[in-house]
Amino acid sequence: MDPLTDVLDHLATRSHVSSRLEVAADPWRILFEAPDGVKFNVVLTGSCLLTVEGVPEPVRVQPGDCFLLTRSTAFVLASDLTAPAVLASSVFSHQVAGVARHGTADVDASFVAVGGGFSFSAPAARLLDALPPVLHVPAGAPEAASIAEVLATVAREVREDLPGSTAVVEHLAVVMLVRMLRWHLAQGPGTPPGWLRGLADPVVGRALTALHGDPARRWTVAELARTCAVSRSTLSERFRTVVGSGPIEYLVGWRMEIATQDLLRGDESVAAIGRRLGYASESAFSTAYKRVRGGAPSHVRRGAIG
Repeated sequence: MDPLTDVLDHLATRSHVSSRLEVAADPWRILFEAPDGVKFNVVLTGSCLLTVEGVPEPVRVQPGDCFLLTRSTAFVLASDLTAPAVLASSVFSHQVAGVARHGTADVDASFVAVGGGFSFSAPAARLLDALPPVLHVPAGAPEAASIAEVLATVAREVREDLPGSTAVVEHLAVVMLVRMLRWHLAQGPGTPPGWLRGLADPVVGRALTALHGDPARRWTVAELARTCAVSRSTLSERFRTVVGSGPIEYLVGWRMEIATQDLLRGDESVAAIGRRLGYASESAFSTAYKRVRGGAPSHVRRGAIG
């Protein structure tokens, strides 16, 4: 399994589409409270300025653009940042058939966007900490062609309100998330050290794929280096520079993330989880878990079933 799919599966990534926003006012400015999780918007018609708390410069968002807010912070959408402010909560409290409208009722909207969010069943720091606060994908970017295909389908499903359109759009939103992450990786070395940056490195990416493909295997750096067709020292240095840890350290950390979710589910014994992750005994697994997570796996299990 490739690492990005593995992490998104581990997080049990789910999406939801909140509402369609139509604006028929000029000028306009809408203030949004900090969302509960990761927020995305797709602009179908018109353009606006996006300002995000903690981000110094506004972002101009054009038709066909999409953006992802990876932090729970307040933000503003506006045609003019000096226009009278309206709270998003008041706009969305009067939505009809999934459409929230701001401005004159019988005038064509000059701005239309579809918004939603992503939720994760596990702590998403591994994914979100590797991303900037705002991930903005312009429609004109060559890398955005595949995202544009998804956006066109989202727009059609929302516009025509076809049977099952909500389910289709929610699944497409996850596809859009993956393609936005691919786009981000293609932009160059701006991603901070971590597994996400490693996906863009040809050597480290192969190593991550091998580790995620068989996390229970008793990997050595030498064996992993042979898989990547480089020397042991080259892999060790490159992996640490790109990811921020050694390959075996990374592997053990990933095993413990898997173990934590399995322990919280509570349907396997500690020993069984340890064996599945490559540990010869419950004692060996417990020692490794405590070293990485700071507490015994049995404590997590008691919390899950208590």
